[in-house]
Amino acid sequence: MSQMQRLTPLLKSFMENGGPAGCACTVVRRGEVLYRESFGYADKEQAISIRPDTIYRIYSMTKVVTCAAALMLYEKGLYLLNDPLDEYLPEFKNPQVYRQDGSATPAAAPIRVKDLFTMSSGLTYGGDGTETERQTRKIFEQGVAALEPRAISKALAGIPLAFDPGTRWQYGTSHDVLAALVEVLSGQRFGDYLRKEIFEPLGMTDTSFRIEDEKRHRLCVMYDRSEDGTLTPNTRMDAAYQPGSRHESGGGGLLSTIGDYGRFAQALARGGELDGVRLLSPQTLQLMATNHLNPRQLQDFDWSQMSGYGYGLGVRVMINRAAGGSNGPIGEYGWAGLAGSWVLIDPAEELSVVYMQQMLPSLEPYIVNRLRAVVYGALA
Repeated sequence: MSQMQRLTPLLKSFMENGGPAGCACTVVRRGEVLYRESFGYADKEQAISIRPDTIYRIYSMTKVVTCAAALMLYEKGLYLLNDPLDEYLPEFKNPQVYRQDGSATPAAAPIRVKDLFTMSSGLTYGGDGTETERQTRKIFEQGVAALEPRAISKALAGIPLAFDPGTRWQYGTSHDVLAALVEVLSGQRFGDYLRKEIFEPLGMTDTSFRIEDEKRHRLCVMYDRSEDGTLTPNTRMDAAYQPGSRHESGGGGLLSTIGDYGRFAQALARGGELDGVRLLSPQTLQLMATNHLNPRQLQDFDWSQMSGYGYGLGVRVMINRAAGGSNGPIGEYGWAGLAGSWVLIDPAEELSVVYMQQMLPSLEPYIVNRLRAVVYGALA
């Protein structure tokens, strides 16, 4: 029996101990599938099992795709990372910043393209913590289904930033604006660019921003988890996926299967190429998986599951194994999605791990580094 089969009791324990209704995990190393299993239900009420073709909302795992797409344009010389963003998206010229006293004054520096990749732009998600978050929340409360990437970019550009660009790290809408940059530089709608340049070449036939009617039965139910582990179906967050929606969120809008995303992850793990299709060069991927945060910014990047990681161009990257308690190597990178999807990419081993589930809250801090420990414990 493969040592990787140790994953099976771990995955089952997630479900048995008040976790997701179902989950799936695939581990691939140098093109060889070391583990591919799924457990539990895509729809508990209808007793529909998780299958290889189950479709998931991957939320922020979209960000890795968006950053890869933008880096493909970087490799064509269409922009440089240190360029001011307003050279391409003029709505961001002369940004303002909310100050501690509540006033808004000119930013100390322009937003650079790199600041979008590294979440150091001063753009935030919607929330209540700062005035920037409150204003951002209002934009998305008006309904996202009609908001295309450039419309989102222009709306966000009208809000003063939370801090001077390049000085802090804050998770937010930076990659949604990066999608608008891709549109301007490519001359295509964001979804069309992804389909032509990434999804179709890699054979990712079930990855898109919309759920087609003939695939709707394959969409995994999203569950809300109460504190006692009770799971309740959640349908209130699915407007953006419906036919007629114009929303193509570079930060969190894609649907995908574990097989589709696994092909994308394996392409990155193998230095940017899979089955004769090259997305990026190994050198560009090394830049992507390099920590770009300075010590001050690393203080902001303090989520419990990110111990030992820095942040690169849209991905966590392992920089301190001792701090992370990690048996994985320096340079391992990836990201996760709101509902618990997770990807690990290890270029040294040409290893990719993709895990899928659909639950809010996702229990990511409990789940993902246990997966990492078991995977690396099983590698010979």
